[in-house]
Amino acid sequence: MRKSILPALLFLCLSCNFETKKISSEEVLEQESKALNWKEVDEYPAFEECKNLSELTEARSCFEKKINQTIISVLVAQQPVVTKSIDDTLYLYLEIDHSGNPKITEIEVDPTITNQLPDIRKWLRQSIDSLPKIYPANKRGIPVSTVFKMPVVVKAE
Repeated sequence: MRKSILPALLFLCLSCNFETKKISSEEVLEQESKALNWKEVDEYPAFEECKNLSELTEARSCFEKKINQTIISVLVAQQPVVTKSIDDTLYLYLEIDHSGNPKITEIEVDPTITNQLPDIRKWLRQSIDSLPKIYPANKRGIPVSTVFKMPVVVKAE
């Protein structure tokens, strides 16, 4: 009986095809890069009071609310005087770099606003410069830059 098991065992071992393919680290990185959604982050940029929010939508909402409050407080403090009422929206493109530094990359503003408020761009830059410390967004634990398109409603009478 032992003699019949040995050839069968030998046959099984020799008939198995153990094929391995060596994958380079560059191939793994390329496959991983294709699988990642680079338009989304794992953690949004955050201020100190928003840092502990784990829900992505809550964290984003908290971050945007703080920026809006800061912009509004700076604009209201300027006490602008207008000759015609304004009820318009401008768009602020805000970049938070991988170190957490904010920078306005573009401002889309209608000429009717700039005619009434020629210093609006300067005030917006001042408001962004007055923001408290920002923790950058993270993707897989690595700080990354993000850009936000933020609407700013301008109402003045």
